[in-house]
Amino acid sequence: QVQVVESGGGLVQPGGSLRLSCAASSSIFGIYAMGWHRQAPGKQRELVATITSSGRTNYADSVKGRFTISRDNAKNTVYLEMNSLKLEDTAVYYCKVITARGSDYWGRGTQVTVSS
Repeated sequence: QVQVVESGGGLVQPGGSLRLSCAASSSIFGIYAMGWHRQAPGKQRELVATITSSGRTNYADSVKGRFTISRDNAKNTVYLEMNSLKLEDTAVYYCKVITARGSDYWGRGTQVTVSS
């Protein structure tokens, strides 16, 4: 059974930090890239960061210098370290897994709320 499961969301004050994790089941073969997207209320889902199996990363301009994506290929796990969080970072964060064959799998999302 294919599973992509996120964890680590929660409530944090502005300026705080959170670490998200996403684990993909071993039944997903040939993972090429893993990444994070987010969707705020009333807005479209947007890319946050991605990382390939070779470690190449890509970030949205809005999170550069504040967020760091990393990956453990052996565990099919990707992490998102989020620092200096802002109110506008509030969203549901989704993990996306992309295979070398072009298939993609999404998690159900984890809520991140930045509020004072």
